[in-house]
Amino acid sequence: MRLAPALLLAVWLPAAGAAAGPDEQALARLAERQAVPLAELEAAVGSARLNPEVLALMRRPWEAKPWYQYRPLFVTAQRIQAGVRFWQENSELLTRAEQTYRVPAALITAILGVETAYGKQMGRHDVLGSLYTLGFHYPERADFFAKEFAQLVLLAREEQLPLTALKGSYAGAMGMGQFMPSSYRHYAVDFDGDGRRDLFASRADAIGSVANYFAEHGWRWRDPVVEPAEASAPVAEALIGQAPEPSLRWQTLSEAGLRLATPPADDTLVRLLALEEVDGPRYWVARHNFYVINRYNRSPLYGMAVHQLSQAIQDAYAAQQTPPPQPGLVPGRL
Repeated sequence: MRLAPALLLAVWLPAAGAAAGPDEQALARLAERQAVPLAELEAAVGSARLNPEVLALMRRPWEAKPWYQYRPLFVTAQRIQAGVRFWQENSELLTRAEQTYRVPAALITAILGVETAYGKQMGRHDVLGSLYTLGFHYPERADFFAKEFAQLVLLAREEQLPLTALKGSYAGAMGMGQFMPSSYRHYAVDFDGDGRRDLFASRADAIGSVANYFAEHGWRWRDPVVEPAEASAPVAEALIGQAPEPSLRWQTLSEAGLRLATPPADDTLVRLLALEEVDGPRYWVARHNFYVINRYNRSPLYGMAVHQLSQAIQDAYAAQQTPPPQPGLVPGRL
């Protein structure tokens, strides 16, 4: 007999709010490590509820799809044109962010486009409940999410945010740029100068904070990001990078039969990607800046979607710009 999906979930997930939370000693250790008053942490745990839907969603992430199915979720004509409009509406802010942090306006725009459709889809899940669920009932990454639960308690106090009313992703990310609580605390900036770091309602703060995040993680202005590669021979599986950091010298890939239109110096550290198209894998050679995008999200699919959306927005934005008027010729002068 086959069970309906809802019944299957009921078999292996506990009822919402029913499972025991962290024990006192574990909570005390977390409070000490994250420098959170234990009483505040206990109060937050008492206000949080287990959410079985969050556990189910963590087990079927979008990044599990092949590239040819993942790309159409984000790199679409509608999202490109919406990105152009967002850039036009916020051109002064994006120019200031680009000049301040040396991070391209198109990349900042693309991040906001992929994460929340430019602020229109910031998430419907209770952030406190999501982080409680993942921090104390998801063993695979409990340490990370328990830390983020504690960071959320600190963030809410520091920024005067309503701890029990915050909405975000099922993984606990918040605001236009979908920052985790620790990232919010460390990388958010008050870009509009009103004395608050508001990633929910302030486009200025969201734009400046994304730019600051990339600058702090080492974005290299005008450096390459990723380039399609041609393989003149079968590519060994061991050469395809699993870790996000570039760790292979380009010479190694060149000797293995990989070719680029603009090859770097032999000792340049790169990462080889194999992204699945309908007719088989397509190879790409990623550089340092691709790794920086992957600091936002470790999936190479995510990194490629952000990069390709940013390039498409850049091209569409440039095509819609009105060329500046040319001064008329002055009679008698060349």
